[in-house]
Amino acid sequence: MGSFLLPYTENEVFKKNPFATLDTVGVGQLIETAVTKGRKTRPDIKLGICGEHGGDPESVVFCHKVGLAYVSCSPYRVPVARLAAAQAALEEKLAAKKK
Repeated sequence: MGSFLLPYTENEVFKKNPFATLDTVGVGQLIETAVTKGRKTRPDIKLGICGEHGGDPESVVFCHKVGLAYVSCSPYRVPVARLAAAQAALEEKLAAKKK
């Protein structure tokens, strides 16, 4: 984590490193808006994210919930990302069965 960010996380200005975990309240709203407006124009559009956020389990779950088609990350983070994506899909199926 960059030296400039440490005081912000120590004083809980940021709960997590925003360069590794998506801020679902701020940036997440922008992503949701992009997904909604993009699909309104092109229903078959493939949307996803890449980088550190693509390998963060919390971010992967959020991306699944808002309807992104894929995440991309470094090879070292692929197993964690795949596991998070599978768990998110299973949770969605279980929730649908309960309804």
